Amino acid sequence: MLSADCLAELRAAWLPNVSDVGLERLLDLLEKGSPLLISGCFTRAIPMGCLASHAAWNHPATQHLNVDAGIAWLHGIAGLNPATSAVLREWDTRGACDLDLRTELIAELRGEWARRRERFTPRKKQPAGAH
Repeated sequence: MLSADCLAELRAAWLPNVSDVGLERLLDLLEKGSPLLISGCFTRAIPMGCLASHAAWNHPATQHLNVDAGIAWLHGIAGLNPATSAVLREWDTRGACDLDLRTELIAELRGEWARRRERFTPRKKQPAGAH
């Protein structure tokens, strides 16, 4: 189970700031258990990066950056201190191979994806007099 700090940070700082493309990319990598999604460092060899690096490489303000993209995204976009991020601490501690961690992150990301789709799906108008 995600720690309370991790979940709070994910919902308050990560999800509101990750782009739609970044959200899709993170979901894809987590669902596949991709070796491109690493833990323990921000970037090993591009395109191998942590959660923050992949969010950054798929965000319009940081997509042009390379090795320092994750740090720049966390600090400049999400407003977090990269050294104390609860999400990255949990990711680095439990690791990319932790199926429970990946499953819980996928559930949170899918929930965000559904909220975004709902927000942009036009609602049908009720006929006059209908309840």
